[in-house]
Amino acid sequence: MPVVKMSPASRCYSYFGGGIAVFLLLASLALSGPRDFKPDTTFQGSSLGGWHSLGQADWRAHAGEITGTPRAGGSGGWLVLDKSLQDVAFFTSFRCDGDCKTGVLLRAEKTSDGGMEGIYVSLTSGDLNSYRVTLDAEGKELTREKLGPAGGSTRFDSIAPPAGRAGGGRAGRGGRGGARAGRGAAQPEPGLRPADWNTIQLILDAGALHASLNDGNAIAGGGSGDQGTAYGPIALYAGGSGPVRFKEVAYKDLQPRVWSKEYVSPRYRMQRVSPFSYSYGVAAADINRDGIPDLIVGPNYYLGPDYTTYREIYLGHTFNPGTEAPIFSRMQFAWDFTGDGWQDVIRITSNDVELYVNPKGESRRWQQYHVLNVSTEIALLRDLFGDGKRELIFGGKPVGQTGGQNAYGYAAPDPASPTGPWIMHTISEGVTPPSHGIGVGDINGDGRLDIVAPNGWWEQPPKGTSEGTWKYHETSFLGDRPDHLPGGSEMCVYDVNGDGLNDVVTGLAAHTWGLAWFEQKRDSSGAISFERHMIMDDFSTKNAGNVTFSELHGNACADIDGDGIPDFVTGKRYWSHLENYGGPDPYGEPVLYAYKTVRDPNAPGRARFVPELIYNRGGVGSTIEVVDLNKDGAPDIITSSNLGTYIFWGTKPRPRPGSKSSR
Repeated sequence: MPVVKMSPASRCYSYFGGGIAVFLLLASLALSGPRDFKPDTTFQGSSLGGWHSLGQADWRAHAGEITGTPRAGGSGGWLVLDKSLQDVAFFTSFRCDGDCKTGVLLRAEKTSDGGMEGIYVSLTSGDLNSYRVTLDAEGKELTREKLGPAGGSTRFDSIAPPAGRAGGGRAGRGGRGGARAGRGAAQPEPGLRPADWNTIQLILDAGALHASLNDGNAIAGGGSGDQGTAYGPIALYAGGSGPVRFKEVAYKDLQPRVWSKEYVSPRYRMQRVSPFSYSYGVAAADINRDGIPDLIVGPNYYLGPDYTTYREIYLGHTFNPGTEAPIFSRMQFAWDFTGDGWQDVIRITSNDVELYVNPKGESRRWQQYHVLNVSTEIALLRDLFGDGKRELIFGGKPVGQTGGQNAYGYAAPDPASPTGPWIMHTISEGVTPPSHGIGVGDINGDGRLDIVAPNGWWEQPPKGTSEGTWKYHETSFLGDRPDHLPGGSEMCVYDVNGDGLNDVVTGLAAHTWGLAWFEQKRDSSGAISFERHMIMDDFSTKNAGNVTFSELHGNACADIDGDGIPDFVTGKRYWSHLENYGGPDPYGEPVLYAYKTVRDPNAPGRARFVPELIYNRGGVGSTIEVVDLNKDGAPDIITSSNLGTYIFWGTKPRPRPGSKSSR
């Protein structure tokens, strides 16, 4: 079984807008603190200024660590922040000694009798739950009630406030909340690590609480019960009969949301084709046979060379980015699937592949045919066998198959009936495809294209081999975090460092964090393994160019700068799970970056990736097209996301001094 190793810390560089700035920093070096947000404040001192105590516990601070010790025979006590917050992100590492009881109180709002009412997350062994609690004036708990469910993919309680309480009220009992529920990735065993340090991250946004213990799913969040109107401080609890220690106490006020001034790289000219949300994908093809590429975005195709006139392929629908995801058009691809000389279109929805047949210039919508069932959010259209034809590589089932599990495979139209169900060839056995991540490339150097997935790769057999599954090589092209839903978008296969062996460059988790390249290694027997080199992780790490963003759900591999080496173009999918905290840093800027591949003998793996910010207001969907639309010799970048469709018209890179092209 191939082994993936992690590279040591490395030297990274930053590249912005055509100029190079050099930073000496450690790439992906783990630091302390929260991974999913940048805190406003992190406790680091030995003074408890800015906090006050309440109840029967003694508190002290030293070198950034806070210790709470309950008094014998008492009911425990609180360390209360002097500052009030409403929407807040909170993080700390904590450790209980002895028979310790602890937790965190949020929105600790004053009550009319001098006590407090707020949202309490219990971090006590045997009681990992979230509650709405009331306290008396001395900090003694009077009532507690488990939080009810939040309102699904929204920021609000799903239960209306009872009559008589303005703007709030306690949520009903039962149910389960939290944004991480049901993701399907392998999760750590619920519970605390006894006699050891644990981490807790809490995101309280409007009416929804999201809780993550030890980067996992061990605590249910839920509806806040106050409809997002309560306002009060954070408080730490120390109870039971043993001390509790807190360090890396950090928080962020989520009310202020800031976008930088709109920026477009000077190496590109931006054209906003449409400001509306139609599709997470975009394709380029000559639809009307005038020799000029057109753009296909969901229900519409935009005619080149101006891309200001568009027509419908099927009845269109615009989506509200905050409340609707364009999952009815995750991706689309164009090709002459019927063999009549006109470019057709396939649309990939959440479960289906629909074929739309080009009406050959008639001013009408196109005929639709259901041809495949899909289970993956990512698919590729490639010439898999070098015969000039293209196959769809995906995870799913043939039309009509109701039993059995989904599998990886490739499919193409039946030449005898191109509008009928496509013929699917299954290559995997016993491997259920995750939703994200798929790639195509020659891994073993035999001249045949292999298929790559987050957990391994399938070796294409020699031509003429009988139909059947391909040889599987189990390999992890993933990160380390247990709460990651595995896999990114397109997994790019090319020789990163120039050693003659193809490597893999990929996002690690489409809905959280991570970008890495996996260096191919060969031992004396020729056995293949991969070593992971992190390019970008989360907020707790140092990343290439000091660039950090989440949800790399779309990307492309293309030579952006004309040096003959592919580069990696990607960005952030904004509000990927709608306008809520269903993913980390949902309000981070919707950036688009090109990561230039630089071969460097002094870098780990003899290569490094240099990020260039292209645009900070558009983000990405599921695919990015890189094509020279206007035939000027410079690649153009086309994106479609829930924030619109954009063309970034490229300019030819200037030759570097001393290069062959400058002589």
